[in-house]
Amino acid sequence: MSLLEVLQGAAAFLGKQGVESPRLNAEHLLAHVLGIKRLELYLQFDRQLGEIERAPLRDLVRKRGTGIPLQHLLGTVEFCGRVFKSDGRALIPRPETEQLVERALTYSSLDSILDVATGSGVIPISLALERPVATITATDISTEALTLARENAILLGVTSVIFSEADLLPPGEAIRFDLITANLPYIPSAEIASLSREVQHDPLLALDGGAEGLDLIERLIPMAVKHLSHGGHLLLEIGKGQHQPVMESLARHNYRDIIALPDYQGVLRFVEATHSISERIK
Repeated sequence: MSLLEVLQGAAAFLGKQGVESPRLNAEHLLAHVLGIKRLELYLQFDRQLGEIERAPLRDLVRKRGTGIPLQHLLGTVEFCGRVFKSDGRALIPRPETEQLVERALTYSSLDSILDVATGSGVIPISLALERPVATITATDISTEALTLARENAILLGVTSVIFSEADLLPPGEAIRFDLITANLPYIPSAEIASLSREVQHDPLLALDGGAEGLDLIERLIPMAVKHLSHGGHLLLEIGKGQHQPVMESLARHNYRDIIALPDYQGVLRFVEATHSISERIK
């Protein structure tokens, strides 16, 4: 069979299994099997593929049809223009989280950064590559996620990020940061079962935000005050419709300059706030 015929057959199967963008998924899987870039497929449509090449593709296509995420099958995910390892040990980084990194890089002073619930480490590693002189710490409660994050740091040649196993913040109130970023679990517990097949493969620990999806965010907000330098920023990624209660919580804990920012789909996906002078004096 020609490469084009194999590609069309794989895409048709994935489409029948309800996979979104079946042709694109098939292209990624076939390029992975052949060890070439996806766009190179378009130059080889007439190439004949034998059983030695088609067999591993069939296995991957079958798994993708059952809902196993494309990123887990490829073992990688692209984030901020770089390729990271991705598997079941941590949440698959979402495209909108790239905007959190973009926003963080607009701040003038980033000498010290903390990323909370770092997962696969894409946020602190991306920031380290853009701000190599900054001191960056990343925490996660999951040992498996931290192992993946460290592997990604090695993969990208980053040695400046300190990874620490912790429940939200590292111990010691004397440690203060110019920026704290956090993409915490924000899915309400009752909604977990209705998520897509692909999302069901993410660790439950990385998804479940409690009854309203705000449990960990509400915990972090008062704790973060004690770890922010004067004028430091807290930058949160949140779920759809959560901006109002999050902003109100920030106001109750004496943050200032509180604003909600939209993602590229217009959803108010991020909330940022600045450490309050009054709180700093207390």
